Amino acid sequence: MSKIPMINTQMEVENFLKKQSELPKIIVIYWPTGSGKTSLSIDVAKQIDSEIISTDSRQIFQYLDIGTGKITEEEKDGVVHHMLDIIPPDREYSVWEFKQEAENIINRLHWESKIPILCWGTGLYIDSLIYDFNIPRVPADTQLRAKLEQQALEFGNEYVYKRLVMLDPEYAKEIHPNNLRYVIRALEIKILTWKSKTEFREEKVLKYDVLFLTPYKWDREALYDRINIRVAQMFSAWLVLEVKSILEKWYKKTDFWMQTIGYKEVIDYLEWNITLEESIEQVQQYNRNYAKRQLTWFRNYEKSEEVLEANAKPLFTKWRILFLIVVFVVFSLPLIYRYLSFLL
Repeated sequence: MSKIPMINTQMEVENFLKKQSELPKIIVIYWPTGSGKTSLSIDVAKQIDSEIISTDSRQIFQYLDIGTGKITEEEKDGVVHHMLDIIPPDREYSVWEFKQEAENIINRLHWESKIPILCWGTGLYIDSLIYDFNIPRVPADTQLRAKLEQQALEFGNEYVYKRLVMLDPEYAKEIHPNNLRYVIRALEIKILTWKSKTEFREEKVLKYDVLFLTPYKWDREALYDRINIRVAQMFSAWLVLEVKSILEKWYKKTDFWMQTIGYKEVIDYLEWNITLEESIEQVQQYNRNYAKRQLTWFRNYEKSEEVLEANAKPLFTKWRILFLIVVFVVFSLPLIYRYLSFLL
């Protein structure tokens, strides 16, 4: 997949608009954490007069602004954004719920003859919308979750994660040990269904004609440098005060928001478990690890675009037509011979 420079994006979008397709169209703008340019999504939305649907699993939470790099009202520049600030920090929110809400928005935009724009970088959220694959509709087992959460409190997140490695090593590679929410959900699905979460998305077929855009230049070292700078800027922008403010709203450090990178580490600092410098270093490291996993996930979009390009090729090229004529003649000769013999 070609990496799309900013200067060529407008042309790419124009060609996509002119393209004939039997499938409804959708635009996916993705990038790993710390590398994105919000202006790209805004420019595209204004170019095609459409709206943006956030696909960031962290920005769905209210009050989590600085630590998640949430777009500001000024940065939105009048463009309508969806799926931001939709739930309180103590609320659990599944991929299935996200899919239902976001698809309602997508359907409405298509009905209005607009092309929806999916933006930001939670791969599973993006995949749940653009691919036709099963999402495990396994109801929550509160007793099992409480047991696993208690084990995490007593023995640490790594202990629970090791259980996932034993039961579902393939999916365990995709998530960080400290992402306790996803670790517990994966264990829950495995224990209740005896299936890995990966089995629910083995067959992925695109439901839309998708234009994939990314401002990321696939320079990992430069990405890591930007992440380090961005995290330092977050702390300079009063991330610690943001965490204090959330706690003062009577949200607990055991709530779901605590599993978000940048917040657990700040709480550790506030509780004197680590120094401020150590907190910053940990947030930088965890964001770099997260970006690395995102890059692995996003590589799949290259394959998807190759499939789209292959499907867009003309069905009947001159060589295919010639081949079909030859096949027809070869298989028809015996029939023609028998028919002529019958006449004579």
